[in-house]
Amino acid sequence: MTSRDRAILLITLTLITAIIAFDLATDSGEGVALWHLLVEGTAGLLGLCGVFYVLKDMFRLRKRLHHEREISAGLKQEAEAWRNRSKTYLDGLSEAIDQQLSAWHLTPAEREVAFLLLKGMSLKEIAEIRDTAEKTARVQSMSIYAKAGLSGRSELAAFFLEDLLPATGMGASEEAGETSVRVNDGHPTNLT
Repeated sequence: MTSRDRAILLITLTLITAIIAFDLATDSGEGVALWHLLVEGTAGLLGLCGVFYVLKDMFRLRKRLHHEREISAGLKQEAEAWRNRSKTYLDGLSEAIDQQLSAWHLTPAEREVAFLLLKGMSLKEIAEIRDTAEKTARVQSMSIYAKAGLSGRSELAAFFLEDLLPATGMGASEEAGETSVRVNDGHPTNLT
């Protein structure tokens, strides 16, 4: 039920209750039978209960909405704080990735495509962003993989991101403090 529907229902129930109250007042002055006054009084009370029920529901929904907005604002603040805390690291990572792409002798267009591939965009999306044909994006991605000695998109992403994310089942070398890093030829080297 929308808020508009609730408002219409509230107004309708309020009007019905007011009409019944007015009718009760006029009927009691005219000497109408007691059973008639009791029936109309019961109908008026039911209408009044309906008004209070709708009002209670509206206040409950308003309170829930306010709570959800507070949660949403908190999550937005948390996300912004994370972005601010990680900006230095992400800028450094972006620069390191760009240096590696340059070491592979990628053209500026290929470097741009490589960054977009790392962001998880499809070849169609990359072509739209760069205002080129999808075939051009595909050829450039193949050139990137060939120059880097990688087999495809997943190896490109793994080359840069593999050591950033902790393994789900840490082995003895990780527990001992050894760190696996990648060097320019794409082969991992363990450092102690």
